[in-house]
Amino acid sequence: MKTEFTPEQLADPKIARANEILRSCVHCGFCTATCPTYQVLGDELDSPRGRIYLIKDMLENDRVPDEKTVRHIDRCLSCLACMTTCPSGVHYMHLVDQAREYIEERYQRPLGDRVLRWILARILPYPTRFRVALLGARVGRPFARLMPDARLRAMLEMAPKQVPPVSRNDDPQTFPAQGARKKRVALMTGCAQRALNTDINDATIRLLTRLGCEVVVAEGAGCCGALTHHMGKTEESHATAAKNIRAWAREMNGEGLDAIVINTSGCGTTVKDYGHMFRHEALADDAARVSEIAVDVSELLMQIDLPEGEEKGLTIAYHAACSLQHGQQIKTFPKDLLKRAGFKVVEPADSHLCCGSAGTYNLMQPEISKQLKDRKVRTLEAKRPDVIAAGNIGCMMQIGSGTGIPVVHTVELLDWATGGPQPPALAQAENGMAGVPILRASRS
Repeated sequence: MKTEFTPEQLADPKIARANEILRSCVHCGFCTATCPTYQVLGDELDSPRGRIYLIKDMLENDRVPDEKTVRHIDRCLSCLACMTTCPSGVHYMHLVDQAREYIEERYQRPLGDRVLRWILARILPYPTRFRVALLGARVGRPFARLMPDARLRAMLEMAPKQVPPVSRNDDPQTFPAQGARKKRVALMTGCAQRALNTDINDATIRLLTRLGCEVVVAEGAGCCGALTHHMGKTEESHATAAKNIRAWAREMNGEGLDAIVINTSGCGTTVKDYGHMFRHEALADDAARVSEIAVDVSELLMQIDLPEGEEKGLTIAYHAACSLQHGQQIKTFPKDLLKRAGFKVVEPADSHLCCGSAGTYNLMQPEISKQLKDRKVRTLEAKRPDVIAAGNIGCMMQIGSGTGIPVVHTVELLDWATGGPQPPALAQAENGMAGVPILRASRS
């Protein structure tokens, strides 16, 4: 794609990066075939190619974003399926993130939008605040249909029926390896996951220590910054990410780390991009070091030889989270691990398409999100599985709100297969209470 940025514009590293990305696009349109919003809406401007044209025009002309441009960029899920499909290697993620930052700085959103985005940015990344909000939403949930704003209805409808108690496993501490120590790893405990489903981190700690890993929950680490980063709130997201970088760098400089393990794939995509996000800042070196050793939990488990298990007699429908299959290009590891543990694994049709969760997307774009959720649930249920497995809490919540089949994290099944307790969502299903996978915490 031909660009016409001035030398003065290209002196800005952000514009220079955007120019590099734009010039790699050859207008082929392969991305439209795998873009969920284009599939649903059929509008060229709701495809990656269309959004690239809008971003190019906005940045080249250094203009204040208009409502049309903002609308189409807001509709992007950042599922990154286009990056998997693109034959030219267009790094759409960096381009759309820059566009969102540009819009946040220059566009005056309607008051309702500003308030909603402010609330989400001030609540979701903070587990205690989020927990209180969830408890409040339980009270308002019966009145969701009375809400005039679809986004407010979506927020109330997505609230779980039960909020798990706090897991003390998420507190800063070290869990020793069982037997000889093979690796020393830091576990990212995250933010929203700590309020929505404490079973995931508990299962991860049990599994990793059982397989010979010393697991560190580092003092000062928390939210990865993805939620605010994708809203274009760069200052907030970088402040949050910087805390993680400093916390993990201390561990790396101290007793050392073999890996930083992440069990929420949306966070993993962001942490692996810290090196790029901080490339022009004082923390550049430490950010690059963190990104270099950040791994999804499935990547680590492939390195430490998960033991083979006997046939379990359960069919698992594996949902590939976009942030895992497209953002991190991890496609086979979770399935390979589940098969090795003794489960039968099936995949739904169109497994490359998003479920519609996408961080806060299901709250800010509820109509499109619901269409994507309904399609994803239909394709998963068509496989008639006993369980649905995923590697991202957002996907679990989204899919779980639309099906009676229990939805669990991949690591919960692997923990169970190697000696841990049955995932609570499965026990719930046996008691006729299947659905959104929210229960009590199980301790390690």
